[in-house]
Amino acid sequence: MKPAEYREIDRPWRIWASIAIVSILAFSVVFGFLILPVVQGRGAGIDAFTAICRAVGILPGSPAVRQPASEAKAQPTTQVAWSTDLLRTLGQTRPAGAEVAQACVACHGERGIAADPQNPNLAGQSAVAIYKQLHDYKSGSRVHDIMTGIAQGLDDRQIVDVAAHFAASAKRALDPTTAEVIDPDIVQLVERGDPSRGLPACNSCHGATAGGPIETPTLSHQNREYLARQLRAFKTGDRRNDIYTRMRSVASKLTDREIDKLANFYATTLSY
Repeated sequence: MKPAEYREIDRPWRIWASIAIVSILAFSVVFGFLILPVVQGRGAGIDAFTAICRAVGILPGSPAVRQPASEAKAQPTTQVAWSTDLLRTLGQTRPAGAEVAQACVACHGERGIAADPQNPNLAGQSAVAIYKQLHDYKSGSRVHDIMTGIAQGLDDRQIVDVAAHFAASAKRALDPTTAEVIDPDIVQLVERGDPSRGLPACNSCHGATAGGPIETPTLSHQNREYLARQLRAFKTGDRRNDIYTRMRSVASKLTDREIDKLANFYATTLSY
């Protein structure tokens, strides 16, 4: 039999195979993008046109589920923008800060030493760190029942003034006789971290000579109750103003015992 005759015999099969493939494809398109979305949309209370548009990707959402309504607005972790002028200003003496600080003394003390250990000591804290936290309270990046209202009542100049004021105050004196014995595993977390859990050394950012982010707060001489509460807030995600989720990532891997011990370490240890 000649090749031409073979092709002639095979032609009907090729035609029917092509028709079958095209039919299956057409059915899939009609069923997947028309029939199924309309049926699903009817069950979800969505009109046929919207359901089909969602199925083909013209409109957002699923044809089987109503698009959830949300009024949430995307917010940055912080709205602070560091500049050379701002950093230079924060490093200067700001006499007006003493007047602004009068609104702070009830909780943070006349000289930045809080009588209530639930509140942070501001004395000796970095002016940059104080500025960032006040700015975050003002913008809503960090929320507190009292501090939010206070910060929102300050303009940027007053925030700079009060930050520089408390940064110039002397740290609280520690009584070496009350220091507790430090657990070796806590010292390791502070000095070397725990690579097995992806935990960096605390002092890589918070140490006195560390090269961490400029807004990193000083932990030494801070109140233990305040430190523990903030670590737990980072761990649960209740506090979110840490840039790049640095502290949330760290705190989420700490046990409650480690949090309490780390807070005690920084609150009572003289050499850090």
